[in-house]
Amino acid sequence: MPLALLALAVGAFGIGTTEFVMMGLLPNVADDLHISIPTAGHLVSAYALGVVIGAPLLAAVTARMPRRRVLIGLMVLFVTGNALSAAAPDYHWLMAARFLSGLPHGAFFGVGAVVATGLVAPERKARSVSLMFLGLTVANIVGVPVATAMGQQLGWRATFLAVSAIGLAAIAALALLVPADHGHGESGGLRGELRALRSVPVWLALGTTVAGFGALFSAYSYVTPMLTDAAGYAESSVTLLLALFGVGATAGNLLGGRLADHSLRGTLFGGLTALVVVLALFPVLMGTAWSAALAVTLLGMAAFTTGSPLQLMVMEKASAAPSLASSANQAAFNLANAGGAWVGGLALAAGFGVTSPAVVGAGLAVLGLGVAAVAYLVDLRSPAVGSERLVASGEPLRETSHAG
Repeated sequence: MPLALLALAVGAFGIGTTEFVMMGLLPNVADDLHISIPTAGHLVSAYALGVVIGAPLLAAVTARMPRRRVLIGLMVLFVTGNALSAAAPDYHWLMAARFLSGLPHGAFFGVGAVVATGLVAPERKARSVSLMFLGLTVANIVGVPVATAMGQQLGWRATFLAVSAIGLAAIAALALLVPADHGHGESGGLRGELRALRSVPVWLALGTTVAGFGALFSAYSYVTPMLTDAAGYAESSVTLLLALFGVGATAGNLLGGRLADHSLRGTLFGGLTALVVVLALFPVLMGTAWSAALAVTLLGMAAFTTGSPLQLMVMEKASAAPSLASSANQAAFNLANAGGAWVGGLALAAGFGVTSPAVVGAGLAVLGLGVAAVAYLVDLRSPAVGSERLVASGEPLRETSHAG
């Protein structure tokens, strides 16, 4: 695998760290800025809103620019947002800075996925995407715990300065390792990019992302009370258990990338099915400490097995606008984050029990399977898609006998 993938993974590590670290720093930020924790929680939403807005917008307006230059520019915006977060004098400035930090998130992963698949042979495309996402999953194991501890010891502003430093390292790596002549956008500008998204298969792929990862976040958003109230863990043990989720996510991400290069759709169906089973068993697995730890690990593994297949499938269905489609998939991921947490919260508020969000998540995963099945039937009715596998470059690659 090319070293350029390492540069993409470094950027993904920084983005993953800044996205999730705010959850652990909410009490510190609230105390320092003299606001309530629920009010501080809006900072998480501000970042997610930046992702949803910035992902398709920035990917579309930069579609005709050299992709290495786009990636570096996105990381400059990322560094700026985190540096402004560290210097924010009050809550409102911090809210604006967090929104700014979220803007480049989706576009970086979207454009980065196109670059990653263009650097390798066709049979390694899914694996290349999974190696870029490796930075995101490792951030949950190392970056977020370390950054949270730093914020608790040195102040939350130090955390965002450290994340800015990671962004600077990513800029240097991108400049040194990503080929300078790689990929000028071939679309017809903003209108051309948007026109390429007028496709039912693209929207079905995006719908699968929303439902599948909505299933994950329906449960994961409330995993702490499950672990403490149902499994009996002390609050001090939760951080370690969440690291196990990161381990499972990392393993699932690598496994999904490898399997998807052999059968894209088979890996997607297998991952979603595993997610249904894990979430349906959550109420039972949360009954003992050891099985609860296993459940958290399996949840990360099952969910992230589908990450690379979904990213690649969206890109293939919109081969004329791979950067925009890939970035839109990141927006869909963040919509799943917000929507899954909301639906899981409804189950809790209705009094169905502390593990009920996981059961709701199993239902969402079934919905994801249904959407993926509809997408498969649509493909069967489209001879051009059924006989060829479109790659991100826009050129058809004849399907081999083992491909999904």
